Amino acid sequence: MSKVINRTAITSCVFAASLMIAGSANAALPFFSSDNEPVTSLAPMLEKTTPGIVTISVEGTQVSRQQVPEMFRRFFGGNGEQVQERPFKGLGSGVIIDADKGYIVTNNHVVENADEITVKLNDGREIKAKKLGADEQSDIALLKIETDNLNLVAVPLADSDKVRVGDFVVAIGNPFGLSQTVTSGIVSALGRSGLNIGGYENFIQTDAAINRGNSGGALVSFNGELVGINTAIFGPNGGNVGIGFAIPANMMKSLVDQIIEFGEVRRGLLGILGQDVDSGLAEAMNLDVSRGAFVSEVSEGSAADKGGIQAGDIIIEIEGRPVTSFLELRAKIGSKGAGTKVNLTLLRKGKEEQVQVVLGDATQSTVAAKEIHPALEGATLTNGKTQQGVDGVVISELIARSPSSLIGLQDGDVIIGVNRHKIDNVMDLRNALDESKGVIALNVKRGVSTLYLVIR
Repeated sequence: MSKVINRTAITSCVFAASLMIAGSANAALPFFSSDNEPVTSLAPMLEKTTPGIVTISVEGTQVSRQQVPEMFRRFFGGNGEQVQERPFKGLGSGVIIDADKGYIVTNNHVVENADEITVKLNDGREIKAKKLGADEQSDIALLKIETDNLNLVAVPLADSDKVRVGDFVVAIGNPFGLSQTVTSGIVSALGRSGLNIGGYENFIQTDAAINRGNSGGALVSFNGELVGINTAIFGPNGGNVGIGFAIPANMMKSLVDQIIEFGEVRRGLLGILGQDVDSGLAEAMNLDVSRGAFVSEVSEGSAADKGGIQAGDIIIEIEGRPVTSFLELRAKIGSKGAGTKVNLTLLRKGKEEQVQVVLGDATQSTVAAKEIHPALEGATLTNGKTQQGVDGVVISELIARSPSSLIGLQDGDVIIGVNRHKIDNVMDLRNALDESKGVIALNVKRGVSTLYLVIR
């Protein structure tokens, strides 16, 4: 039976007021609290926490574009592209993180393309919300509601860097339209990445039941502190099999702080290429460790270059926290804002060294293509649009007989996709190429024509 990753929003408008508590065998009660008192019920904690969990319903219009085959274009006219608009309704969950300001966090995919967003509070009241900003790459969105006379309750944040495998957790959300459903379990794993859910992945894995409609809901500790934002499940046919994923609270807070300050995420950039340190690489290079992020290349003038990081270094800690993989390092760097000072511990020739870097800006609109992928060397990449108004990455200042020209790129081409994933800007392209393994297919617009160019 095939297994798939599913984001857990649903397209139903059914609401229910019941509170359901489902216990996992892994979280059998009673257990003992920090003061050594037996805990026989989660009800006292939930009475304080569930008012901070909301139901989010959305309405909007989904726009899809489809290329019309050449032989039929004379029937459709225009540039050969058929645009379809389809109304939709959706349902998800959210978490109040600031009661005074009315800030609510949810998943980007819950509210993406929404024209109207309605928040339903724990007591049944419904309020219109506006989206302050979102980050597609990490699947986080920040909403705001007016707080006059609402007496909102926020869920306090945990330090998710201190979460350990085996910690008890509770998932609260709106699965299948059943509002305020609660399930319990444990933290099954930390630092999960490579799942192709989003551009920046550093998930907390849990066996607490997470189902469709739980997107944007809370994963909380047994003390009622927010550990993460539920975002996806892994299982056959989209059903729960005890493998769910949540965005760590610390990562969420860093991104939300940027949205509050700038209206967008201004993601930090270290400026390295690299890979995981596994047993094979450790043996081949005679390394004493089999964890961390191996630095294979440092971009000239980047934050890493200015901070003294060298090719061959192994980054093993960020801000005193272990780094287990290159993707984990990338996600942690990517959740920090441009200009942030970051302390790294690295191994160089078997000795530990401490370096501090000031992160660059991953959202810059123009970059040298070689900083993103060696096969694109010789071109400058700029955020732009196709002749049809579709967002993408424009090729400019192409050097003749450079690697980018040899794969078939031309000045003025617009990259709009990588391996069937849509590309809107330089940051999207960087993320997609970082995650791609093996053969890479670039979806390119050249005037009115669409073509695919292959990088091997």
